[in-house]
Amino acid sequence: MDDIARVRLQKGRGAGTNATGRYEHEKREAFDDGWGASDEAPPRLPTRFTRDSTRSIIARNDSPDIPFDHSINPYRGCEHGCIYCFARPTHAYLGLSPGLDFESKILVKEQAPALLAAELRKPSYRCRPIALGTNTDPYQPAERHYRIMRGILEVLRDFRHPVTVVTKSALIQRDIDILADMAKDNLAACAVSVTTLDRKLARVMEPRAATPERRLEAIAALTRAGIPTSVMAAPMIPALNDVELEVILERSVDAGARGAGYTMLRLPLEVAPLFIEWLNDHFPAKAKHVMSLVREGHGGKDYDPHWGKRMTGSGPYAELLRIRFETACRRLRLNLNRGRLWRLDTGKFAAPPAPNAQLNLF
Repeated sequence: MDDIARVRLQKGRGAGTNATGRYEHEKREAFDDGWGASDEAPPRLPTRFTRDSTRSIIARNDSPDIPFDHSINPYRGCEHGCIYCFARPTHAYLGLSPGLDFESKILVKEQAPALLAAELRKPSYRCRPIALGTNTDPYQPAERHYRIMRGILEVLRDFRHPVTVVTKSALIQRDIDILADMAKDNLAACAVSVTTLDRKLARVMEPRAATPERRLEAIAALTRAGIPTSVMAAPMIPALNDVELEVILERSVDAGARGAGYTMLRLPLEVAPLFIEWLNDHFPAKAKHVMSLVREGHGGKDYDPHWGKRMTGSGPYAELLRIRFETACRRLRLNLNRGRLWRLDTGKFAAPPAPNAQLNLF
């Protein structure tokens, strides 16, 4: 493609290209000048962090096919580098590439806990469960240093505000003390994404995420702490990791998972060409077959954005995947109380006294 600057594959990175954002007027085009520069090993691509100066922190949506309407994303971009990540196109809004920029240029919302506390204190605020990990992973590597997620959880605990967390990082275990305390009052539920149990596939598909074993350990640790925990077998990629669906669920149940979910691979906007290039780089013999099944499940296109279809697909392949998932869940006794598992208590919400605020006399 003439709008993509081709780069050599880099260790620890998912994308192999850095396509110009779709809103930019200039396009990058790679060419060989004959001097052999393309034969040289690429320089290490460092991760750069920039402060995000957002003035609000709770995102709201009214999409009918997702189970939440309030969410928070502490970071824009994600160093995990998952090649299939549907959030990649959001980097184009920043004038950056959904390719390598998405996983190497991270915007950090350092003021998120303070912004959240201020928003929760507004008289007009109405308590609804807040979802974390809906776009980029709140426990990506940067969280070890910035600790924004822990600050957000501390605010939610102090306000007795319900929260759900989805992650593929074992770092969530650091915050078990807060999550377990909230779970006692039905204020917290978690899900861990387990996409594959194949370490080699995980390394190239999700290069900086936790290993499959560490994710199962996280499920076990969360469950032992009394936190309702589910597994997300997502995304299922035809002819690549879909054969693992049942064993992922089985291993997760052994670890203590009580609920489960799945999605079919979705390739919106710039994700489709990035994913196809990745397939050709890493699995050239399977690439055509994988994309044939993907398109079969999305009405002949790389992606069908319609509500109700975008996450599970349609057609014979998608129907078979649904039947396999539901059959495995019945056999493993998953999702027996799915509604209760994620139905958190909004009635306990109460703002604590503001710092340095004068107490009421009566």
